[in-house]
Amino acid sequence: MMGPNSNGSDLWTLAVIIGLALITVLTRCFFFMSNQPWHLPHWAQRGLQYAPIAALAAVVAPEVFMTQGQLITTWQDARIYAALAGAAYFFWRKGQGQAVLGTIVSGMAVYLPLHLGFGW
Repeated sequence: MMGPNSNGSDLWTLAVIIGLALITVLTRCFFFMSNQPWHLPHWAQRGLQYAPIAALAAVVAPEVFMTQGQLITTWQDARIYAALAGAAYFFWRKGQGQAVLGTIVSGMAVYLPLHLGFGW
């Protein structure tokens, strides 16, 4: 059953969707609208070099050190030892091929026995 304001709210919803779509297209195409080549300043290029590792740390760190929004309070957590093993492998094999895959495999090789075997 439609209420008395449903037609107005439908138009408002449609206007918001169209407005957001236009803003999205404009911001994504902004760099293509100019005929001149556009370059980031050197300080911005340097800052963007650290963006992937910062984003990864922001995703991984809470998953390793927190449970249900609280910091872990015990050393019997398999995630800590898996992260340490993965980091150790990565720094040991840094600069060589398959370092990322080896990091994942070594971390899981520590995590699974501790989690499944000991219930950590």
